[in-house]
Amino acid sequence: MLTLKAGRVRDCDGLSRRSFLELGSLAGVGVSLPMWLQARAAQAAADRKDVNCIFIWTLGGTSHHDTLDPKPTAPISVKGPFGVIDTTVPGVKFTELCPRLAAELGRYSLLRGWNPKNGSHGFADQYCMSGRLPNPALTYPCVGSVISQQQGFKSALPPFIQLGSYVDRSFNGGTSGVLGLEHMPFEIHADANDAKFSVRDITPPLNMELQRVDRRKQMLARIDALQRKADLQPAAFDAVDEHYKAALNMITAPETKRAFDLASEDVKVRDAYGRNRLGQRLLLARRLVQSGVRFVTVSDPSWDNHQDCFNALQKSLMPAVDVGLPALLADLEQQGLLDTTLVVWMTDFGRTPKINSASGRDHWASAGFVVMAGAGIEGGTVIGATDDEGGAPTTGEYFTEQVMATIYHKLGLPLDLVVQAVDGRPVRLIEAEPVREWV
Repeated sequence: MLTLKAGRVRDCDGLSRRSFLELGSLAGVGVSLPMWLQARAAQAAADRKDVNCIFIWTLGGTSHHDTLDPKPTAPISVKGPFGVIDTTVPGVKFTELCPRLAAELGRYSLLRGWNPKNGSHGFADQYCMSGRLPNPALTYPCVGSVISQQQGFKSALPPFIQLGSYVDRSFNGGTSGVLGLEHMPFEIHADANDAKFSVRDITPPLNMELQRVDRRKQMLARIDALQRKADLQPAAFDAVDEHYKAALNMITAPETKRAFDLASEDVKVRDAYGRNRLGQRLLLARRLVQSGVRFVTVSDPSWDNHQDCFNALQKSLMPAVDVGLPALLADLEQQGLLDTTLVVWMTDFGRTPKINSASGRDHWASAGFVVMAGAGIEGGTVIGATDDEGGAPTTGEYFTEQVMATIYHKLGLPLDLVVQAVDGRPVRLIEAEPVREWV
């Protein structure tokens, strides 16, 4: 490795005059400026951590008023029925539905200044997962698909997995778009809280022994060999072979069995996440990241509460998040994975400041929240604020594309990344700067 001594006098780029002179003198022994820059770039690449992501999507639009951005001094028609509690950050309060989230705020950062600029389902899934507004001429890929295309497999497991089917595809949200079908998420719809949880297409049926899988593999190889001779299309079969190999490798790989074997997890850990659909999916997401999956979307339904909003939040929706998300962060930290795992909680948009006649809140396009943790995000920080009714940001306003740019930055994706669509067109994927406080 080439080491340059630092001098005392530095310019705005941090390079001292002494270092620059030493650098110039090295040209005489065969080390030129381009070589030094190349070495420095290589070292920076080597030092860069391989960061994974768990992206939590609460489909429908989680109410910010009734969770992480309460307005206790507003009229009852705005603040709703819930009281507020203190968090670990002085002066910051959540509603009483979030006791664990309040106690664990030191592990994550909260963006209260998010302006969704959108109040439409489906549209939100595309925008919030890609950082791009829906475009009838092309579909921009979600971040998970970009990771799949740019960074590829790290183990036998797919680089991009989606847990649950709760992503609205009306505008192709959460899909690979111009990157092609091979970078779509591998979707797992089974309920991880089910005692008989298994993954279709990965778990051999009826606990089939792997020896039978091997025999079927041999039979398939013989049939393919005969078909090759009959059709004389070896190139086409070679391409199909790669998919067979990837699929069989996934089924037979030890890390696959380990990742999905939730029954082998410590009972206390499973209980800590909550014995419910979302909690166990969050635990499975940790296991998947631990087994080599780069990007996991955890989807959760039924947050579009136009009617009877408060009962739904109190009895079923928020308890699972309030228990599961802090448990995930604590578990990642204990496993030594929090520094290399970005955790993001997003939803479609916020909800209306005024409670409607059906005891619910409707769509709200100009205020909401985003939670981010891990991968160097400073815990215990609250960015931005909304007005007295939670209608719009008054400070620290950021938009969806900036949140997505932050994810790109944290995952090591260039902010000027241009990919080639399947039809050959160059497509720039993101055009925004990250949230300053998160980088």
